[in-house]
Amino acid sequence: MEIEQIRMLIASGLPGAHVEVDGDGRHFSAIVVSDMFAGKSMLQQHQLVYKTLGDRVGNEIHALSIRTYTPEQWPQAAELRVR
Repeated sequence: MEIEQIRMLIASGLPGAHVEVDGDGRHFSAIVVSDMFAGKSMLQQHQLVYKTLGDRVGNEIHALSIRTYTPEQWPQAAELRVR
């Protein structure tokens, strides 16, 4: 599966989300920023992302590392990534 396909699936399933995906063709990492994550636990946030990918996780997508943020959390997380 291609990086852009994964990015589009997540973005389609979480309208308005900022989505970044990187990977090697089987192992991927995703950063997802969405206001849909507000008030949800990290597990619930990750479940929302996995739901956008359906049964592709474990099949075409062998492994997926996910980091989720609300729009309010994102500026602080982005600043830490630059350091």
